[in-house]
Amino acid sequence: MQPLGGAQALATWLEQATGLEDVRLGAALSGGNSNVTRVVETSQGRLILRHPPVNVISDKAAAGIEREYTVIKALQGRAPVPRTIAWCSDRSVLGQPFAVTEWIEGIALGTEVPAAYPVGPEAIDALGLEMMRGLATVHVIDWQDVLPASFGRPDTFVERQIERWSAVRKLSQVRSLPLLEELGQWLLANRPAVSRASVIHCDFHLDNCLMALERPHLNAILDWEMATIGDPLIDVGLCLFFWRRDPASQLGFPMVQGLSNRPDVIAPARLAEEWSKATGFDHDHLAYYMVFAAWRLAAIVEGAFVLHREGKEDTPYARGLEHDVPNLLEEAAAIARRGSI
Repeated sequence: MQPLGGAQALATWLEQATGLEDVRLGAALSGGNSNVTRVVETSQGRLILRHPPVNVISDKAAAGIEREYTVIKALQGRAPVPRTIAWCSDRSVLGQPFAVTEWIEGIALGTEVPAAYPVGPEAIDALGLEMMRGLATVHVIDWQDVLPASFGRPDTFVERQIERWSAVRKLSQVRSLPLLEELGQWLLANRPAVSRASVIHCDFHLDNCLMALERPHLNAILDWEMATIGDPLIDVGLCLFFWRRDPASQLGFPMVQGLSNRPDVIAPARLAEEWSKATGFDHDHLAYYMVFAAWRLAAIVEGAFVLHREGKEDTPYARGLEHDVPNLLEEAAAIARRGSI
């Protein structure tokens, strides 16, 4: 396998595939814990290159990038996603399959707003409304018009996820997390019937949105490698789980949408209403999907903590999971107990 750094191979392939000129492999961009994002410079402007880590020999990792490319190609022109440029499955070029998409100006926000934004909660409120409206443009698309019928199995997605991650955590555990099992059982027992299906992002929150630098405006939704077909409230549930949390509480991943963790910003219920207004869909089971989203995230990322305890991974992210995972589960349990958002 050719190591990453085959800039000339990339330039040759991309020039031949697209007609672009003076292609140069640029810097890697920060953010995310899985795939690599790099800038590509050309005479016609900047592009974005996405591929799995070059030292990861995994068909699953490559499939995630291909899945992302397939979804944004299906959504472009209908929802705020980058325009697709080229897909390469030839591992000899860079060592991994890769996707090339357009460069979109913007910033991914976490705990602070840009200096040009209004001061106070108004800017944060506007960001929340922009996210809900942008997400709605995805959810209202008839997925069967843009993707093959085999792309997802929406009727059983939630049940399969609960059973899958419950089984994974039972087979690989390094500590006692009783809420993980209790909430998994609660989710199975209280699962609502699936009455609609949409393209869903499966990791939708502010960090995966590109916002304009000069005003609270959504330029693009990024990182679609986990996308599938399911109840759109799965996306709304995750996003609103992370919205306007109590900063004085013990929070799991407090930096995610951390700028909204203040009492004077728009309420999650109001954002849910905006999404319903834009889609025409109700959000009656939103509390359930908030619990599901937090539980699923906790069950997935616990895998990195297992690797940390086994001495196979030692990063601030992995170490922080000692508290992030239990805190996510406690927050999810509180929503389940009260039965409302």
